Amino acid sequence: MAAGEGTPVTQRHAIGHFVGLALAMLLAAWPAVGKEVPVDVELVFAVDISGSIDMEEAQLQREGYLKAFVDPEVIRTVKSGFIGRIAASYVEWAGRYQMIVADWTLIEDEASARAFAEKVARAPIMTEMWTSISGAVNFAMPMIETNGYSGTRRIIDISGDGPNNVGEFVPKARDRAVGNGFIINGLPIMNGRPSPYGWPAYKHLDVYYVNCVIGGPGAFIVVADGFRDFARAIRKKMILEIAGRQPP
Repeated sequence: MAAGEGTPVTQRHAIGHFVGLALAMLLAAWPAVGKEVPVDVELVFAVDISGSIDMEEAQLQREGYLKAFVDPEVIRTVKSGFIGRIAASYVEWAGRYQMIVADWTLIEDEASARAFAEKVARAPIMTEMWTSISGAVNFAMPMIETNGYSGTRRIIDISGDGPNNVGEFVPKARDRAVGNGFIINGLPIMNGRPSPYGWPAYKHLDVYYVNCVIGGPGAFIVVADGFRDFARAIRKKMILEIAGRQPP
């Protein structure tokens, strides 16, 4: 064999070594580039605890969420998604008050759903003055943007029994959220009775939510006919929004 005949083999070995090294470096860097955990939905449950809600109603509302989180059909809907898991957080809000009751949790089966429900159940139930839906929207947006998850849909789920009465106008907050790729769904609670402070019930809260609160692709409302109907309404709403469907 002549002296130069081995050179192409040596070059191929060198090229192979270089490609292997480059691939190893790329794989080592991958977690830093793709560190967000993929999920079907990033979902903030933003729950009204304003002064128009008395303690009995606040308890019914909390129990409705706890039942829905562990409902077998809700869990089946989570598992049947393309990725088969969601990221959820539970926030309570009133006027200028917003509190993270249960921070971001990956829900993918019954055990993780129960763990999330237990976090919510451990928090004391309270109410605060005034109602700022816009404050809840503005609070939820950065929560989702920095949560470490990457969902095909990013949803802010607003439930409440009255219109905005303090803070920024709701349509401005809604339009900002929609412009940044968020979806806002609503669950208006039609309680039909004066607040504990004597304020009259808002008669057309469902229309208000449609016109001023919800927004984004496929946004919808599910109406609760009072707080005793809340558990049914939130279960239906969770199944629809996790599955990416709308009510008929």
